[in-house]
Amino acid sequence: MRVHADRELCVSAGNCVMAAEDVFDQDDDGIVVVLAEEVPEGAEGRARDAVTLCPASALRLAE
Repeated sequence: MRVHADRELCVSAGNCVMAAEDVFDQDDDGIVVVLAEEVPEGAEGRARDAVTLCPASALRLAE
């Protein structure tokens, strides 16, 4: 499973980091940073939660 973040859409809410800190981080401006484009084994559920919780719909998953 791969994850993609559209940094142009990100509103710096941080929900992604709270849901999956092993997959996402935020830069100094609060914009999402993808730590692992390939979601680590065992983190798939948290990555899905992060996508669902993103208020800007800036995150996508691809199998």
